[in-house]
Amino acid sequence: RCATTGSTRDVPAVRSGPMTTPQTSSDELTASIEIDAAPAQVWALLADLPRMSEWSDQVVRTWIVGGEVKQGARMINLNQQGWKRWPTNAKVVRFTPHSDLAFRVTENRTIWSFQLEPLDGGARTKVTHRREAPDGISGLSKGLTKVVLGGMDAFAAELTTGMGRTLERVKAAAEA
Repeated sequence: RCATTGSTRDVPAVRSGPMTTPQTSSDELTASIEIDAAPAQVWALLADLPRMSEWSDQVVRTWIVGGEVKQGARMINLNQQGWKRWPTNAKVVRFTPHSDLAFRVTENRTIWSFQLEPLDGGARTKVTHRREAPDGISGLSKGLTKVVLGGMDAFAAELTTGMGRTLERVKAAAEA
């Protein structure tokens, strides 16, 4: 059982090292990185969800309904793959400052998260970026992914690669 989500599905192990991107299935994706910055500094970047387009290849823009990122906040994302664009709606489902941020996408039922773990007495941070689907991915999303986004396996591989790039960009900003 995952301590963070309560999911009874297998939770992918995160290997040690500066960057790992194991993929256990098309439903659960993970990438991790170690950053030479304190958790508070990394959190300030990640919790500013309207800045997500600076980090993520897929996100064009994020709007927070009401303007404040907090537990229960709703957001609208405009996503992209090449010339294709699509909106999604999400809700912040976990918000523990300097530790855990997660949002659930309404259309596909996935949960995207960032977990921060202090290293070296809090001088550095390990960030784990996950996409989980504890309730499975919606049939509509699977169908559209198959027809429009290149298929589930190809899209999962693209997302996993993008998650790694997201973390590399956050690392660069935090260490600048």
